[in-house]
Amino acid sequence: MSDTDPKSHSSSPAPPPSSSSSSGLPSEIRTGHSNNHGSNQFSGHKAHYVNPPDAVNPDAATLRDQWRYAIKQYSRWYSHAWGTAILAGAAFFALGWVIKGGNPLPSFRREEPSPASSSDSEKPR
Repeated sequence: MSDTDPKSHSSSPAPPPSSSSSSGLPSEIRTGHSNNHGSNQFSGHKAHYVNPPDAVNPDAATLRDQWRYAIKQYSRWYSHAWGTAILAGAAFFALGWVIKGGNPLPSFRREEPSPASSSDSEKPR
């Protein structure tokens, strides 16, 4: 036999390029590809995850290391968030002090008696 004989190849023939097959399904549902890239239509294929789940759970040592790393990262971001919040609070307090020209919190003001409020005789009854 010769190498160019199509009957000697074991590969299956390619499906016809028609838009529908004998099953009645459009080609975009059978292949999972659509010519409408911006459409919101259902294409009929499963979602392909960028990071698919593992087939089996890893061993205990690997899980322990992954949890330690995750906890360390969480702690780092948590402390950064608190530090940023405290720094922002101090910055806004200082900004209020500069704009107002004094302490912006009324609860920390000293009670200074004014001459009008010190005499009770001038108050109308």
